[in-house]
Amino acid sequence: MGDIGHGDRVKVVKDKKEFFGALMPSVTDFVVIKLDSGYNVGFAPEGVTMTLVEKGASLAEKRLPRPVRPELPRLNIISTGGTIASKIDYRTGAVTSQFDADDIIDAIPSLAEIANIDGTLLFNILSENMRPESWSELAQCVYNEVRAGADGVLVTHGTDTLGYSAAALSFMLQVPVPVVLVGSQRSADRPSSDNVVNAICAAVAATSDLAGVFVVMHEDASDDTCLVHQGTRTKKMHTSRRDAFRSVNASPIARVSYQERSLRFLCDHTDRGGCELSVRPQIEPKCALVKFFPGASPAIVDYYVAQGYRGLVIEGTGLGHVASDWISHVKKAADVMPVVMTSQCVYGRVCDRVYDTGRDLLSAGAIEGDDMLSETALVKLMWVLGQTSDRFEIARLLKTDVAGEISADATRTRSTFEELP
Repeated sequence: MGDIGHGDRVKVVKDKKEFFGALMPSVTDFVVIKLDSGYNVGFAPEGVTMTLVEKGASLAEKRLPRPVRPELPRLNIISTGGTIASKIDYRTGAVTSQFDADDIIDAIPSLAEIANIDGTLLFNILSENMRPESWSELAQCVYNEVRAGADGVLVTHGTDTLGYSAAALSFMLQVPVPVVLVGSQRSADRPSSDNVVNAICAAVAATSDLAGVFVVMHEDASDDTCLVHQGTRTKKMHTSRRDAFRSVNASPIARVSYQERSLRFLCDHTDRGGCELSVRPQIEPKCALVKFFPGASPAIVDYYVAQGYRGLVIEGTGLGHVASDWISHVKKAADVMPVVMTSQCVYGRVCDRVYDTGRDLLSAGAIEGDDMLSETALVKLMWVLGQTSDRFEIARLLKTDVAGEISADATRTRSTFEELP
């Protein structure tokens, strides 16, 4: 290629057709360029001519420090991977997580108009590869950045398990600044990508007067606004829609205007600076979430007991029920570990006092999960078991609203870090 290198703008002629774009890396002998539309296109080398249009920055070239604007807040972007931080994998042709925090800033330069940006690459994985231990590492990283003076933290994350991580950070962290998790349903290579709008709105929320852990994603199919959701109340409701995320059993905290770069609160919230910075990242990963279904064998409960699991969440029907032949197995499990009942219904609250099956479950030792999402209940159970081994304290904490996961009308108890064991 002579003096042409990766990142240079080139003209490629193939079959008398001209294509303009940036030369990209490739693990084959194909010539790959990124078109102005954002799409990548590859050419077999036979019959291709390529000429230099303009020199670009080498992809291996060290980035220059970004200028600091004293009037702007300091925002740290922690990258964990996911679609918002993805590029084309030239080996498979699929989207894969290969984008670090600095790449995100370079791809969305208007972030620099909102804050002075620092980038931290913690993980570079798709969200299905997140593990409970990863949440602890992420919580410690957020704690370190806030302690070092960050006015807000933005965590880029894959959408598929974003709700789990948001819940984990909500329990592990007490923060006087906003910590915002953001993802993208569609990668940057697609014209319909939501990565820019979501990232800008998340940065606005992460530099606002909020304090706590939140999720920011598209409000609807347009690119006008995003919603700010409580970290323990967020659920992905659609596989691919850009407005897939919803607050469940709670109202969204705020609405962010993309064009105006402004935030409007929709309900009560915790103000910036209202608490001391603390972190409790300890967790017990050996917990499981079991979904009951008609005809399901209760032997699955026995399996987790035999395997030495420390806690179990059962996603039951309606008000939190299972078949009658499960009761004795639940009692056997509850004798050695906490068993939490949640519902397969998206909205509403577990109440095991209405029907005989529910009352039998309570007598067997099951703990009602109130109106917690099943995913949140699982993460909370892991976190509670990381804080204490006392059976009565475990049960108390599971019924206590620690991070907005239980509605006020379900419990009047609210715990702070200082009150925890």
